[in-house]
Amino acid sequence: MGRILALDYGTTRIGVAISDALRITAQPLAVVPSEEFEERLRELTKDRDIDLVVVGLPTSLDGSEGPSAAGARRLAERAGAITGVSVEMVDERFTTTAAERVLIEGNVRRRRRKEVVDKVAAAVILQGYLETLR
Repeated sequence: MGRILALDYGTTRIGVAISDALRITAQPLAVVPSEEFEERLRELTKDRDIDLVVVGLPTSLDGSEGPSAAGARRLAERAGAITGVSVEMVDERFTTTAAERVLIEGNVRRRRRKEVVDKVAAAVILQGYLETLR
């Protein structure tokens, strides 16, 4: 059983997180500029035994897809083509808010929060997914 990679879609940046080998915990991995996504995804997945990619799907409070959903779906297609593994879309409501809260509670300065919030959001998405596997 391989690791799981999670992606948090954004128009300018994509947050990336990875599970541990036992699929118990999620760790933030990287923030990738959107224009470098394909090349960086190849680098990040090389020699990491990834067998599933999880992509956050932006949804509204009522469950309908949010305005960024089409971009997240395109990202999922690209990730599947690049990695050659299965891709699952998961609800990502409130993940960025949760990531911000974790960083604030950890006394991370505002400037640093902006640099890392996307990969922490990806870790929140992944941790939620991992909990559904138990």
